Amino acid sequence: MSDSVPGDDSFSGSNGSTGSDGTVHEGDGGGDEEEHPDGAGPGEERPGSEEVVTVEEGPGGREVVVPMAVYKRVTVVSTLVAMVCIVGGFALLDRATNRATLPVDEVNPWLALAGLGLIAFGGLTYAYSTRFRAAGMGSSKTDEDRPTDDG
Repeated sequence: MSDSVPGDDSFSGSNGSTGSDGTVHEGDGGGDEEEHPDGAGPGEERPGSEEVVTVEEGPGGREVVVPMAVYKRVTVVSTLVAMVCIVGGFALLDRATNRATLPVDEVNPWLALAGLGLIAFGGLTYAYSTRFRAAGMGSSKTDEDRPTDDG
C-alpha cells in the first residue's frame, strides 16, 4: 500500500486516470492511447504530414531542402559519423607509425592507409551533410542584403 498525500500530483505508476474521488481508473494497459489535436489516431496519416524534399541549384552547388525533423537527424548523425571516423582514423595512423617514432621502412602501410581513408571519409561525410537545409533557412551565400564582394 502506498502513502499518498491529497493534492500530490506525483506519478503513481499506473497508466490509468484518477477520478474526482481519488480512485484510479485503469486503462487497457496498452499505453498507446495518444490523443492528437487533428483527430488522427496513432499511425494514421495526418493532414500536412507529408515530407517535401526540393533540390535547388545555387551558386555554390546543389542544396537539398528537407523538413526540419530530417535536417536535425541528418545533421546529428553525419556529425557523429564524421567525428568518429576522423578520431578513429588518427588513432589508426598513430598505431601504424607507433606515435610517429618508427622509421619509414617499419611503418605499417595498410594500417596507415586505412587511417587516412577513415579521415577522408569523415571529412566527406561532413561536407556532404552541409548540402542539407531545412525549409525556411536562408543560405548565407544567397542573401540579398549582403554585398557580394565580402570575400
